[in-house]
Amino acid sequence: MNEKMSIKELLSGVEVEWKKLGDKEYVIIDNKGRKPVKASLRISGKTPYYGANNIQDYVEGYTHNGEYVLIAEDGSASLENYSIQYVKGKFWANNHVHVICGTDKLYTRFLFHYLKIVNFIPFLTGGGRAKLTKTKMLEIPIPIPPLKVQSEIVRILDNFTELTAELTAELTAELTARKKQYSYYRDKLLSFNDDEVEWKRLGEVATKLYSGATPKVTNSEYYKNGTIPWLRTQEVKFNDIKTTDIKITNLAIEKTGAKWIPENCVIIAISGATAGRSAINKIPLTTNQHCCCLEIDSNKALYRYVFYWVYLNYNNLKKLGRGSRGDINLSIIKNFKIPIPPIEKQKEIVSILDKFDTLTNSISEGLPKEIELRSKQYEYYRDMLLSFPKEADE
Repeated sequence: MNEKMSIKELLSGVEVEWKKLGDKEYVIIDNKGRKPVKASLRISGKTPYYGANNIQDYVEGYTHNGEYVLIAEDGSASLENYSIQYVKGKFWANNHVHVICGTDKLYTRFLFHYLKIVNFIPFLTGGGRAKLTKTKMLEIPIPIPPLKVQSEIVRILDNFTELTAELTAELTAELTARKKQYSYYRDKLLSFNDDEVEWKRLGEVATKLYSGATPKVTNSEYYKNGTIPWLRTQEVKFNDIKTTDIKITNLAIEKTGAKWIPENCVIIAISGATAGRSAINKIPLTTNQHCCCLEIDSNKALYRYVFYWVYLNYNNLKKLGRGSRGDINLSIIKNFKIPIPPIEKQKEIVSILDKFDTLTNSISEGLPKEIELRSKQYEYYRDMLLSFPKEADE
């Protein structure tokens, strides 16, 4: 509440002039010198090379040196937020960005924050790859409050940006530490002496082992209004599967090789880049033909114990891939060996690893949520601070 009151006090009675980006009294357009960089200058360079949306490379030399705002010239019309970048120091700008800065009457950092809320769509020309020409860019209106107000707005918004960055760094460091701890205990818990376990093949601890099928995508009757979860390998990410991106119909089950799979199976991706990745389905579902499904015999092994062993051996499984795509087949999985300790020992191992898994996942899920929350907080205050009345509104 105090923050809100201070913002109201800051903006109370402030006189704001509205100018255009083309007004040379307030904005300098410094497009001169921007150009693509030669390949020879990309070798072991240290200067950031900016394109329309981000740093593309680090190069030798520079086109600009100072404090600037980069506005995408093309290719950004489809973005929810038009690409605006803030740069300070030496940098190389290519020909897909407009390079601008403020004068002694307009702080460049204030200009950057304001341009983040501008709707650029009315100023774009062209079709699929829309373009912001210099002529159109110069027509964009910008508010000019007093310099002391600009400075205070920049201070507040930069504080939010800094807090978000610090929080992200802290949570990322915590997540990295937890993942290392998890990996350490998983490796330790799943290392056995030969006299502690009986080695079996995965096929020996599974009651069934099979793959799914892909209903013909051109037949809409297999997909339209479908309610049956259908899993693809890109969704197999060492995780618990509780839903799928695509659903199929009962007709697809009746007419194709797709089949129901009971919950709590160990699913292993067997195709290309995803080969070797594993997951557990927490719901009954169907899969495509690139997923191997193992129904585990609970009298011989716990399904989560098998999952953790397969997870640990991801790289070993992947190395068994064949052909140019590195596919692994059902026979490779069926014959892959697994140590089988007594069921009570398996329960102990699973209990410990589940706790680490829950902790790691909670941080993984919490990180983007916390960043999103901070981002919304920044956007809330940004909109409040930068929503100046226009002359036509008064």
